[in-house]
Amino acid sequence: MSESSLSRDKDGGERRPGFRAAGASLPRIVAPIVARHGGGVLARLKADWAAIIGPELAMSTWPEALSRDGVLRLRVASVKALEVQHRAPLLVERTNLFFGRVAVSRLALVQGPLPLPNAAPPRETARPIAAGEAAALGHQLAEIVDPELREALDRLGRTVVESER
Repeated sequence: MSESSLSRDKDGGERRPGFRAAGASLPRIVAPIVARHGGGVLARLKADWAAIIGPELAMSTWPEALSRDGVLRLRVASVKALEVQHRAPLLVERTNLFFGRVAVSRLALVQGPLPLPNAAPPRETARPIAAGEAAALGHQLAEIVDPELREALDRLGRTVVESER
C-alpha cells in the first residue's frame, strides 16, 4: 500500500481498512458497565474475600454489591448476622486496609442463604500409628467375629490413638 492510501487516526497512527482486533475497543465499552456495578473493587473483594476477613467469617458472608458511595452490601447467613453486625467496623477496616484506601464506608447486611456452597474445612491426614499400638489394637479386636464391625472398630481405634498424640 502506498502512503497516500492510508489515513491517520486521531492518535497519529496508521488506520488500515479491514478487520481490527475486538480487544482494542473492549475497555472503552466495558469500563462504564464495570464502574456502574462496583468496578474492579467488587471483583477483587469476591476473589480475595477469605484473605481479607478471615476464613471463619468468609464461610458465613459474601460481598454482593458495592455502591458508588462505598456501601458494601454483604449477604450473611442468618445464624451469624448478629456477630457480623458487631464486627462490622472491623470488617470495614480490614477491607480498606487490604485496598490501601477507603473503598468501603459502611456495610449493609442482608440475611439469607449464601450464593456459594461452603467449602468443607480440610481434614487432617492421619499418620500411621506405631507398630506396638497397631498390635495392641489388633489383639483387642481379635475376638470380634463380624469383619465389617472389626474393620469399623479398627478405624475408630486408630483415630482415637492418633488424637491422643
